[in-house]
Amino acid sequence: MKESPRFGRAAVAAPHHLAAEAGRAVLQQGGNAVEAMVAMGAAIAVVYPHMTGIGGDGFWLIHEPSGKVRALDASGYAGSGATLKAYHALGHEVIPVRGAHAALTVPGAVGGWRSALDLARSLGGKLPVRDLLYAAITYAREGVPVSKGEGGYVIKEEEGLHQAAGFADHFMQDGARFKAGVIRKLPALAATLEQLAHSGLDDYYRGDIAREIASDFAQLNNFVTREDLAGYQTHWREPLKMQAFGATLYNHPPSSQGLAQLLMLGIAEACNIQTLDDAASLHALIETIKRVWRIRDAVVTDFDHMTHDPQSFLTRARFEAEAATIAKDRAAAYPLPDFGEGDTVWMGAIDTQGCAVSYIQSIFWEYGSGVVLPRTGILLQNRGMAFSLNPKAKNPLQPGRRPFHTLNPPLAVFADGRVMSYGTMGGDPQPQITAQTFLRMAVEKCSVSEALDRPRLVFGRAWKADKATVKLERRIDPSIAHALEKLGHEIEWFAGDYVSAVGHAGMLVRNPQNGEIEADHDPRADGGALGV
Repeated sequence: MKESPRFGRAAVAAPHHLAAEAGRAVLQQGGNAVEAMVAMGAAIAVVYPHMTGIGGDGFWLIHEPSGKVRALDASGYAGSGATLKAYHALGHEVIPVRGAHAALTVPGAVGGWRSALDLARSLGGKLPVRDLLYAAITYAREGVPVSKGEGGYVIKEEEGLHQAAGFADHFMQDGARFKAGVIRKLPALAATLEQLAHSGLDDYYRGDIAREIASDFAQLNNFVTREDLAGYQTHWREPLKMQAFGATLYNHPPSSQGLAQLLMLGIAEACNIQTLDDAASLHALIETIKRVWRIRDAVVTDFDHMTHDPQSFLTRARFEAEAATIAKDRAAAYPLPDFGEGDTVWMGAIDTQGCAVSYIQSIFWEYGSGVVLPRTGILLQNRGMAFSLNPKAKNPLQPGRRPFHTLNPPLAVFADGRVMSYGTMGGDPQPQITAQTFLRMAVEKCSVSEALDRPRLVFGRAWKADKATVKLERRIDPSIAHALEKLGHEIEWFAGDYVSAVGHAGMLVRNPQNGEIEADHDPRADGGALGV
């Protein structure tokens, strides 16, 4: 079995090694897990901009040393000018995927850092914001090599990305995106981070930076105003939770799709899945995914517009009822909605006191909307494209409304006292990916590194594809794929043994007896785990 890195007191995991370095530096200064995560969130925005940025959103799960688990919703809402009438007047039948009219929501990530640091101080955190942003500022000002992952990433709708306001000036060289290894500086973003370090994170919404953001929005004929920024607030929420596989499992409530991840694991236990290395178990998992999507798509929306209690779905009776509908000898037909591919980062941290953080931060698609605000260097997300321009849809566009989010940060507390922070990027398939990594570790008893290394599958419909298929990494036994085909599943093979399409997953597990932390990050990404 592949051995995992182990750390005696505290650890972090991230998809880029420089973000992990920023987190470790905070831990070495005596910072706690929440402070380390803010440093990592800022750093990753500079070094992994195709996946995340300070023009996006964030979702937090925080396990305090006392055992209390908190959920922090740092997602943004549609701007006051983002109406159905406005989009229809522009001739849009759907929300654009790139450009200024794709960037229609208030970014929430920086507000999440601010709220998380309020909690960090109550847990003994004392580091100033300047120290937490130091690495990010340095990376942006002095430049860092473009990562292998970013340089080789396959981009959807790339022409629209290149044409987005400000994109070419920041992320292209000689008519093409920066190649891996090229040193890239982001001076405008460095200046913005410096201002946040000097004036405080609230400046993003109600200070000089807010004024600059609003001015650029106005120049772009965007739908977000300075008043929208000034009114932004994060929300502490009660996490969703359930019992399965000898653990209490937690995830974020709507508008996050955290419900889907918990449902998958609950139904998986009811199906008695004990391995992911045979066709019968993978068939049960794929059929579980289909049933979970049906529930998720009927339930999850902005938490202010919910018509169902998501916690009510997380019962043993519900899991068993769903499992009972799965035929063991055939695949069910399923008209799955668009795959909803997205690009995101998950990062984790656990400190010496046992505070554990599971955090996910995103601009949705790779490079989000592609729009880079000239005064601040902020790359804006395109999360608003999750809205529908159909007023009768589950998630219709409406000023002040939050879009549906694929983002979800899972966390688990085992009966023996172990605390696990884990998660992944991956858009719509995130719950599938984390369910597989959890089952590898908790049920198959793999090490953390082995659980992250093992081959994965995802079920869904890729961007612009006609139908949903089961997509497999090349390391999966062909005989298993053949058996799945005989059950009626349509199989596609990914082009490699390790592919980003099945996620950049990470995991940290703290031993309650000695405080040791086993941690690692996905070999499919550019990062790893570091600690003290």
